[in-house]
Amino acid sequence: MRSRRRHPLLVPVLLCALAVLIARPTSATGDSDAPGGLNAEVVRLYDEASLATQQYEAGRRAAEVQRGRAQRLERLLAREREDIAALHGDLGRIARAQYRSGGGLPHTAQMLLADSPEELMRGQRAVWQADLAVNNAVTKSRRAEARLAADEEKAASAWKVLERRNGELAGIKRGIEKKLEEAQWTLQGQADASVAAGACRGAVRLDQPRTRFVQPWVAPVETYELSSGFGSGGDRWASRHTGQDFAVDIGTPVRSVGAGRVVKVSCGGAFGIEVVVKHAGGYYTQYAHLAAVTVEQGERVAAGQWVGQSGTTGNSTGPHLHFEVRLTPQLGSGVDPREWLATRGVRL
Repeated sequence: MRSRRRHPLLVPVLLCALAVLIARPTSATGDSDAPGGLNAEVVRLYDEASLATQQYEAGRRAAEVQRGRAQRLERLLAREREDIAALHGDLGRIARAQYRSGGGLPHTAQMLLADSPEELMRGQRAVWQADLAVNNAVTKSRRAEARLAADEEKAASAWKVLERRNGELAGIKRGIEKKLEEAQWTLQGQADASVAAGACRGAVRLDQPRTRFVQPWVAPVETYELSSGFGSGGDRWASRHTGQDFAVDIGTPVRSVGAGRVVKVSCGGAFGIEVVVKHAGGYYTQYAHLAAVTVEQGERVAAGQWVGQSGTTGNSTGPHLHFEVRLTPQLGSGVDPREWLATRGVRL
């Protein structure tokens, strides 16, 4: 089952990982904090991605303006084509009327056929007026056709500019995705180093969202796709899957589903970097395979507060959040997370 709330997260979420680069490890994990080391490289990648995102947004706004201009020109062309069709219709009607009234006869023939000078003058005046109407209509038609040709050229040029802008935007977006992917895996590399060392890096103090949740319980991530569910089987687990997996990108903020106290922050083992929170009523929630933590053991957290960033540490086949609900802090006392959250008003 896929959440309908799934949507792409580019820089806005992943830039939160910048704080990870400043946090100092609680134990020696190499010289990644040294100038020019991994941290400096990730900072550079995220800064470049942030700048490229600003350029992308500016370009996107300009492209929207250009699209509006091209569409206005297309509407103008449609009206001009209608006007030209009407002018051509007028020319046809004038020509037919002139033919019926004898306007097409040579001047000598009109003189011979006229019964009196007055009739001849009236006929000549009618011919002159018809010729004038034809000339005016032809002039208007030619001017309209000239405007149409010029505006068609403007419209074609506008669409070409828009196509070029869209091509540039696509290139910028590809560059952003490449930099963010590189930054994500560099961040993941640091997390793997922490797991290998058996000690988590210090808590990352990310700027928490300003949202104040009125509901007491929330989903552990804001946008996601559900993957392996509770109790599902497979070669990856010794018996049955003990939690609910959320497919999310590396660096995605992970939220505490409710108020509680952090009772465990650890690295290593099958779950990689993990956080366990105790809630009222004796239940515990676990957030595993993280790339970084944002809380300390013993800290109290509110519903929706970020407790870490998703990753793929430990026994993980790809970036995701492994989320469990337990009766005890230990593995083996899990209950179905989807049913547990549903009884609390949160439907995944």
